[in-house]
Amino acid sequence: MVAYPTIEKVVQDARQRIQVTDEELDEARKRRSAIASALLAEFPGARAYFNGSIAHGDALTPLTDVDLGVVIPNTDGRYGPGRKGPLELQERAAGAIRDRLSDAYEGLRIEFRDRKRSILVRFRDPIRAGLPDFTADVITAIDNPSAPGLFIPNYTSWDRSHPEAHTRMITEANTRTKTTFARTVRLLKHWNRKNGAPLCTWNIKALALGSVRTESPLISSMRSWFDHSIAALKLGETEDPAGVSDKPIRLNVPRAEAVQRLEKAADKLEKAIAYDLAGFPILARKELADLFNDAEMLAPPSHTELLREGARFHANPPGKPSTRFGAPALVTAASATTLATTAAATPVRSWGAR
Repeated sequence: MVAYPTIEKVVQDARQRIQVTDEELDEARKRRSAIASALLAEFPGARAYFNGSIAHGDALTPLTDVDLGVVIPNTDGRYGPGRKGPLELQERAAGAIRDRLSDAYEGLRIEFRDRKRSILVRFRDPIRAGLPDFTADVITAIDNPSAPGLFIPNYTSWDRSHPEAHTRMITEANTRTKTTFARTVRLLKHWNRKNGAPLCTWNIKALALGSVRTESPLISSMRSWFDHSIAALKLGETEDPAGVSDKPIRLNVPRAEAVQRLEKAADKLEKAIAYDLAGFPILARKELADLFNDAEMLAPPSHTELLREGARFHANPPGKPSTRFGAPALVTAASATTLATTAAATPVRSWGAR
């Protein structure tokens, strides 16, 4: 009899398929450093900070962008809310990047007018052949002299934020969980990307800061994230984990719809856990494949495998009947009908206790 992997092994393998490559990371860091050097030369006394997926350790392949900022000295208080806006600083930053990088990247294009927050650097030079163009989002910020954090652009005005604290919080979470945090976030970002992106990436991470707190199996940490996120979003939008931003993190869809999508995903994960614990690894893999919705990252079982295990499930269903955890859904209506009349449940217990 073939020995099938547990769902923990399945998601670990899937995570590695979407993990950024060393080649991508090296080239992205090279370009990020070049931009930072240009900014620090233009603004003496400034400091650069890195954020986004590379700084946070959760980048996906293909890697197409990098995030960084420069905190510009504002000793005379010329810039800030009620004073001068960020446009002049953005013009200087864009010019410095263009002057320092144009020789290395002939197609370089820089956009900042009519953008809400960042200077967009288009390299027009993918990291490797076949990948999309590589870009950088660059924030020109100033320190907030009267409270924690920074002022960052909001078109012609300023908003409060604390990206440096965000990166520190995530770095600490990665260290505390021995990379469970970053690996879980990577899987959740991919799930989000392949299922209509109801949440922005920062919202996923902010919710993970409240739910992925210890080293644990990825299945367990994903389950904790879904449970926490559903409960939190039912109460309202996610607040800034650093307690600085005046506004919560915006969702990409109405909040009720976001909760509904998370509940649907959580249900697939619960079924996968239950099937796995009950000894039906093929049915468990099918639920995970449906969850991530990406056959290249996690291929579903074959039709033959599903029929074979569906028949075994039908002959010896585990547990007690339940409306929540019903018979497995197979790939055709005909085969599904065979099992549709039998609903069976596996008591769901903590994956980590297995």
